[in-house]
Amino acid sequence: MSISTCRILLIEDNLLDADLIKRALQKMETGIQVELASDGEEALLYLEKWDKGTPTPIVILLDLKLPKINGLEVLKKLKTHSRYKLLPVVVLTSSNETTDIQQAYALGANSYILKAIDYDQFSSAIGLIHRYWCGLNVYPE
Repeated sequence: MSISTCRILLIEDNLLDADLIKRALQKMETGIQVELASDGEEALLYLEKWDKGTPTPIVILLDLKLPKINGLEVLKKLKTHSRYKLLPVVVLTSSNETTDIQQAYALGANSYILKAIDYDQFSSAIGLIHRYWCGLNVYPE
């Protein structure tokens, strides 16, 4: 699969974190497209948008502590959906609870990354996510 544009769906209710993530990603690549869903309900609406022809992202960055529908429920819906279950989902959260980590992987998370408190560490982690998913990873046809 040839990826011409790195398209990311960011599911994050903290607008400060969302802004930091978007800015860090846009520093990496000028043509990057980041869409934001600010709660779990809004995130699940993307399934309908994709069914109607909106391009799917190459990776989803998912916070767990979301209003309306929590991140684990969003992950479960994505990973049990026949058409979108192969979309990579990176959990990007402040929760280092063992149960959250275990549940996320059990539900099909592709990665689990803790948000760093330090801006430079946080920006560096976002850069690594970008380089891996937008540069190195090979996607199924």
